[in-house]
Amino acid sequence: MEIKNIAVIGGGTMGNGIAHVFAQYNFKVHLVEMNNQLIEKALVNIKGNLDRQLKKGIISEERKSEILKNIISTIGIENIPENTDLVIEAIYENKDAKLNIFKSLDSKLNQNCIFASNTSSISITELSSKNRPDKFIGMHFMNPVPVMKLVEIIRGYSTSDETFQTIKNLSLQLEKTPVEVFDYPGFISNRILMPMINEAIFALMEGVASAEDIDIVMKLGMNHPMGPLTLADFIGLDVCLAIMDVLYTGFNDSKYRPCPLLKKMVAAGKLGRKTKEGFFKY
Repeated sequence: MEIKNIAVIGGGTMGNGIAHVFAQYNFKVHLVEMNNQLIEKALVNIKGNLDRQLKKGIISEERKSEILKNIISTIGIENIPENTDLVIEAIYENKDAKLNIFKSLDSKLNQNCIFASNTSSISITELSSKNRPDKFIGMHFMNPVPVMKLVEIIRGYSTSDETFQTIKNLSLQLEKTPVEVFDYPGFISNRILMPMINEAIFALMEGVASAEDIDIVMKLGMNHPMGPLTLADFIGLDVCLAIMDVLYTGFNDSKYRPCPLLKKMVAAGKLGRKTKEGFFKY
């Protein structure tokens, strides 16, 4: 199956990054949001990222204009064209909200359209159970999408080989590195990453070392480009907690218990970079 027309639902950090990359590789992308204000915010972010590419000499001013023309602002999922070949959902991590989107689209879009979710931890099998399960797949991009090469391609229980191969080939067209992953809580990236971040938060809570020194140990001792607490702030502490809750519930194993300090900070609204304060101030 050839993918030509794409809709990306959600214009936040991940959604606008995904739309940017597809547009850069000459796909027509309907970027879908709930209102004009959110669309404009997404486009401002995309233009900012394109300006960075322009400054580095990756693209020209003419190419920037062409990329922006490939992005079609769309208000409401009801306005996604019927002939769309691929829908990528990139909203916040809430299973019911995601299910409602795909339920609404199932009868509206052509039966060959592939449904994909950019979820970082929610079961693809559960999301696909009532919405064309053979044509449903996880397409988990890494942040920032225009820079990071990895795409986790997650097979649900009923995802067909044809669907998997189509999405794998599409990822290669975007010059990404696709990795096949089967549907277990946290997939691979977050099953390994989030417990590390959670343990770093436990170490901070227990007074083993300061936030700065915990990050220094992992950067200089383990050659990580970013310390775990800085990374948690970058991801968003609410997102970290949501993923830890998925791991804890999915495996029913105490080793995935979210750190009480993480829960407290989320309750206090200290979510990291997006609120200007998390483990560090911004």
